[in-house]
Amino acid sequence: MVTIPRLVIAAPASGSGKTTVATGLMAAFTQRGLAVSPHKVGPDYIDPGYHSLATGRAGRNLDAYMCGPELVAPLFAHGARGCDLAIVEGVMGLYDGASGQGELASTAHVAKLLQAPVVLVVDASSQSRSVAALVHGFASWDPEVRISGVILNKVGSDRHEMLLREALDESGVPVMGVLRRAEQVATPSRHLGLVPVAERRGDAVSAVAAMGAQVGGGCDLDALMALARSAPRSPAGSGAWDPVEAVRGAVGGGGACDAALPGPSRNRGSGPRTPDGPESGGPDGSGRGRPVIAVAGGPAFTFSYAEHSELLAAAGAEVVTFDPLRDAALPEGTRGLVIGGGFPEVYAPELSANEPLRKAVADLAAAGAPVAAECAGLLYLSRSLDGLPMCGVLDAEGRMSKRLTLGYREAVAITDSALAAVGTRLRGHEFHRTVLEPGAGSAPAWGMHLPERRVEGFVQQGVHASYLHTHWASAPGIARRFVERAAE
Repeated sequence: MVTIPRLVIAAPASGSGKTTVATGLMAAFTQRGLAVSPHKVGPDYIDPGYHSLATGRAGRNLDAYMCGPELVAPLFAHGARGCDLAIVEGVMGLYDGASGQGELASTAHVAKLLQAPVVLVVDASSQSRSVAALVHGFASWDPEVRISGVILNKVGSDRHEMLLREALDESGVPVMGVLRRAEQVATPSRHLGLVPVAERRGDAVSAVAAMGAQVGGGCDLDALMALARSAPRSPAGSGAWDPVEAVRGAVGGGGACDAALPGPSRNRGSGPRTPDGPESGGPDGSGRGRPVIAVAGGPAFTFSYAEHSELLAAAGAEVVTFDPLRDAALPEGTRGLVIGGGFPEVYAPELSANEPLRKAVADLAAAGAPVAAECAGLLYLSRSLDGLPMCGVLDAEGRMSKRLTLGYREAVAITDSALAAVGTRLRGHEFHRTVLEPGAGSAPAWGMHLPERRVEGFVQQGVHASYLHTHWASAPGIARRFVERAAE
């Protein structure tokens, strides 16, 4: 197991300033010359983008619901390998987890799995002495959760700070930082939370720099580093997660990828380029080289877990990203397509205007190539979105809705597809303010069991399209099966 100094940044409730503090700490420690590994509890895709900007490393999620508690420490160790410090941003309030599942997938649960000290970020804007009661309550609720410090956020004045410190002296939990209100670190939000980094990169760089300066100036970084170093060895006896080993041991794939070696994952930028020449001993043993799997990126498709591309590469694919807003064609040689989540509703006019790419996607799907689409990808494959033409692969129409669909789901594959065999069970997450009509095709992708029983998604030829976000580390056979289909 990788042993690394680590901190979990938590809060009593959402809106307390976790993202500002966690991102600011990542930036401040990186500025000191440390290699910082960024992590986020839960399924959130947006905060890791800011973490990545602060550290220069891939932001990674730790989700005990979707991946299972047993994978949290190995995935953490995989992301943190070779780093000097790991910072884990929590989700919601410290003890808030999957609905009706007790502590499962809460920040407290993940902190216990990692045996990591917790720093509580408290919005102190409307309290003084009461802050001590709040901190005492959180620190004593679960004796296995080690709350070892407090960072006071939105403090109004020197006198306000003095009152807060005096009260917390009685709690036994040290104050490790005090932050005043600062508009320059605010990040804009819209219908699904913060605006992703990819949509405002210049402003995001400035915001992250401001977070680093504010948090670095208002927090005792030396004390926080000492606290991080006090964490014991993490208890994951199996060691760090490895995508090659995960694919090799996956159930449900054929033997074609058994000997696959990890390969390059490339971002081609705008416009297709010629892929590398054939390699001997391709994933199907034919010497034809690694099948190109195109992965949608850019501002419209920002929801992706880093482990997905790692698993595809480990399964024998050459992973190439492209931007549906700018690229007029799929990467040359594309034999499979992955379109994750994002904000197609924000960029519907631009996506619709890129007719050559829409036709290329439709042609690839019509040829039977494997296509995996989640949420935004599902809408992009539909006939139209808010009345604007999309790829027309699916006989369905999407539109914006006032209702937010949000929550964990339990699902079973009810149609054999390029992703999963019938009967495959996994856990996922839904997060959207759009509606697709109809919500399922004649061959649905999933049967949902929580929060209600229903069928959802589409399977046709090689296409698997659904609103359900999944984390493939929990079922690496997905990547193996997908690449095998592409290699065929």
